[in-house]
Amino acid sequence: MINITLNQLLAKIRQAEVSFNRKPGSVQLLAVSKTKSAQDIAVAYQAGQRHFGESYCQEAQKKQRELGAFDITWHFIGPIQSNKTKILATHFAWVHSVDSLKIAKRLSEQRPSRLPPLNICLQVNISGEQSKSGITLNELPQLCGQVAELPNITLRGVMAIPMPEEDFDLQRLPYKTLYQAVEKLKIPGLDTYSFGMSGDLIAAIAEGATIVRIGTALFGERK
Repeated sequence: MINITLNQLLAKIRQAEVSFNRKPGSVQLLAVSKTKSAQDIAVAYQAGQRHFGESYCQEAQKKQRELGAFDITWHFIGPIQSNKTKILATHFAWVHSVDSLKIAKRLSEQRPSRLPPLNICLQVNISGEQSKSGITLNELPQLCGQVAELPNITLRGVMAIPMPEEDFDLQRLPYKTLYQAVEKLKIPGLDTYSFGMSGDLIAAIAEGATIVRIGTALFGERK
């Protein structure tokens, strides 16, 4: 079933690209595999999926060992603890949830020289929810400038998890706000908008998403 669902999701993404005048193929599906088994990941991989997102370090490391023969690009998308940055710097290609200069510096210092620079997104708490991680929109310009100067990491863009909304226009609004704010910064190399999950991926694509993080719609409800 995962392979069928994957194809349906990709078709939905491609149709949204057409509907909102996005360049064909400009939106990448990131399969959120946290709490899912290595077997589930293997099935999705065999169906063509290559990018997978995890939120828990120990769980991710176990899967990475089990799936070491697969050419998977691993993304970390969960909250970051300072004592876990070495694991992230060593075992992931992307980290979407950087929300402080301290974390960015640790990732920079701990990225092994044998690996290419670690791709970084800054998490913006665009809805101002106290329960969520992320910097404010006002803090974004300064942190972008600081992180962009660090070695061994590459600032690629921003990530957001807005407050859930049912209305399509309300889903679009926070993504539009953040996209426009980033575009105004005109920082070279910022090309990534990690926007949208299973419930709002079309709204995210409408407002510039380049990566949509899909878990439930691909793998089913998490246990």
